[in-house]
Amino acid sequence: MFNLLSYIRHLITNGRAHGIVLKLMPMNRPASRSSPHSPTFSPLYRQIKDLIMRSLESGEWGPGDGIPSESELAVRFGVSQGTVRKAIDEMAAENLLVRRQGKGTFVATHSDPRSFFRFLRLAPNEGDLQVSQSIPLECWRAKAGPDVARILGLESGAPIIILRRLLKFNDEPVVFDEIYLPGVLFPDLSLDILKSGEKSLYSFFESHYGVRMIRADERLRAVPADRVSAELLKVPEGSPLLLVERVTYTYGNKPVEWRRGFYHTQNYHYHNELG
Repeated sequence: MFNLLSYIRHLITNGRAHGIVLKLMPMNRPASRSSPHSPTFSPLYRQIKDLIMRSLESGEWGPGDGIPSESELAVRFGVSQGTVRKAIDEMAAENLLVRRQGKGTFVATHSDPRSFFRFLRLAPNEGDLQVSQSIPLECWRAKAGPDVARILGLESGAPIIILRRLLKFNDEPVVFDEIYLPGVLFPDLSLDILKSGEKSLYSFFESHYGVRMIRADERLRAVPADRVSAELLKVPEGSPLLLVERVTYTYGNKPVEWRRGFYHTQNYHYHNELG
């Protein structure tokens, strides 16, 4: 049986001596005689991971859905089960998929209570973190200025949504968030909708707008409390706060949220486990 990957490796190994240049088809333009599910270049397990990611992005398997078994995916992609397992292992480590013993592999979802603290690295100085209370404060539409446009990959002046919310623990205000979102992804988002929605914003965005947050970049620095944050967090103006600036991405490495969170850390701290 003709093995395309072996032939490609042969050309790469022997073609150098004869000045042969090998040009591979990009993955978004499959060769006409190839299966749309077939990988076109190595490393193979990364190819399989990319193909599974495409299925997640297209909505073939939605949040919380079970995906086909490793053996079924191996047949679908024409690779070994071990290659599929390596791809799924990496996606599970990245919190894109969840393995459940005896049940199979499922698409990760923000509605899973275990995912709540994945993006919230807040911990109390003593005891365990208690159930939070999310209080939407404001929600309005605006046009993207230079900073928001650059961070979210938008045109300057593109429609955006700005929302503010307060996060309380044990009735103590701890985090004041100011969040910027692309308007096109959240066409009818309003304060009334936010107040009637779910406790977790990310779970709400996922279930109502089909926008899943899969990773984030954060920057931390100390800032003095301005008048607004001081009033909401019930601290004197000028008090030190921890500012956590987050850019959150969905599938395709597309930025879909810029969040500026002001943390009152008198009884709490930012915790991130490394290694």
